[in-house]
Amino acid sequence: MTNNSFQVGFILLGFTEWPHLEMVLFWTVIIVYTMIILSNSTIILLSRVDPRLYTPMYFFLSNLSFLDLCFTATAVPQMLSNLWGPDKSITYTGCVIQLSVLLCLGATEGGVWVVMAFDWYVAICQPLCYTIIMHHRFCWKLVIIGWMSGLMESVIQSPITFQLPVCTHHHLDNFLCEGPAFLRLACGETSAIEWQITISAYLFTIMPVGMILTSYSYIARALGKLQSEEGRKKAIATCSSHLTVVFMFYGTVAIVYADPKSHFALNYGKALTFFYTLVTRLLNPVILHPKEQRSEGCSAKTAEERDAQMKNDLLNNNNNKRMSKS
Repeated sequence: MTNNSFQVGFILLGFTEWPHLEMVLFWTVIIVYTMIILSNSTIILLSRVDPRLYTPMYFFLSNLSFLDLCFTATAVPQMLSNLWGPDKSITYTGCVIQLSVLLCLGATEGGVWVVMAFDWYVAICQPLCYTIIMHHRFCWKLVIIGWMSGLMESVIQSPITFQLPVCTHHHLDNFLCEGPAFLRLACGETSAIEWQITISAYLFTIMPVGMILTSYSYIARALGKLQSEEGRKKAIATCSSHLTVVFMFYGTVAIVYADPKSHFALNYGKALTFFYTLVTRLLNPVILHPKEQRSEGCSAKTAEERDAQMKNDLLNNNNNKRMSKS
């Protein structure tokens, strides 16, 4: 069901209340977007051309990089157009497409985070079965499930959002077409629709975070029993980097989407949207890309070698426990 009051399009207010910052932000977005393209494209390219990186970890990381590129490609052109000149308008069709695509990509990214946490759970808690479980076809199935969950979120929430009765001025207090901005624009009785949007937002933020934390609770328990200090430090460093970006992404998204009419969301919603739209996409490849560890005069170890060493430490720990029991 289409809301006829939407058909004339919208005005994205963006940062019009701080006009002196618009040109600074414009060039900031240009620089950050260029870095996002270069860093994420590099990860995708390396994971395709280097046989040593044909591992589940790099497969999921390259999918995350692809999602980041798609998300910014959907959001950044409109942001630049909004910051550059006096025309802040967006057509109804353009707004529908942008909101639907961003919902799909954002929810899909949550699914990929869950899959990456599961990958580390299997690698650390079930090292003997890792290659059997995390084979290539199964990895593809996990990624497809993530994309299907994102598509489902978009199909559910987009029509609900555009059923909202909006005020006649059609001014969205944001630089993107997003659900929270429409909730703030709504007039009249909207409690039923607001509840539907809020419940959907909670399902696609709280549930992934819960599954990620469950995986890492098992990982933490396994690491606590690991005898190798070096193996434990490597695993903790990698897992902590994953959790850092997860909390950066979901923390900002939850504030904006869970209660969009709250005082904090009203005052800082645009800054938080700017953060998870650009900053987290820039930090993802920097934080998540496994750091190459070099020794004196030696080349870096490959990701495969590091994974093998960590799994050997875990296997030795399991063998030691069996011997102590017998």
